[in-house]
Amino acid sequence: MGPNDFCNIKANVKVASTENGIIFGNIVYDVSGAASDRNCVVLNDIHIDIMDYIIPATCTDTEFRQMWSEFEWENKVSVNTNILDLFEYLQHLIKSTNMKCLTPEKALMGECGFMAANLYAKSIFGEDALANLSIEKPSYLGPDAAVTGHVRIRAKSQGMALSMGDKINMSQKKAVK
Repeated sequence: MGPNDFCNIKANVKVASTENGIIFGNIVYDVSGAASDRNCVVLNDIHIDIMDYIIPATCTDTEFRQMWSEFEWENKVSVNTNILDLFEYLQHLIKSTNMKCLTPEKALMGECGFMAANLYAKSIFGEDALANLSIEKPSYLGPDAAVTGHVRIRAKSQGMALSMGDKINMSQKKAVK
């Protein structure tokens, strides 16, 4: 290329995992006749929303328990929301994580002050994400008490468990009523 010329270059990026949701890289090039070996331009990071790759999935209770015991990465997220209803919090969690609730709906109904549910999703790359929701509505705090508890997320990879936890934390902050 001559002085003041420019060149457009197109590159295809193949995403093979939802590990961390960031694509980063640099361009390395040589200049003919230059004294230095190579020049490097660091590119800005491209942040990918993990939810673009997560789809609700289903499995049996036995498969869920088997995966739960095999997966070594766990991320425990404390519930920090102003949602007042247990079922409403579960629906909010399902919507914000693209997970499917495996617990039968009839087991979730009623007003007992606590709820436990199992959720499952898969990435388009075949990575599994499991979640166990354990929440309560403390009756001693009155009818205006917010839901409390935690969500335990398990996955084969650390990145998946952390990314799902981050997504839950971000969605809780947006759940202002």
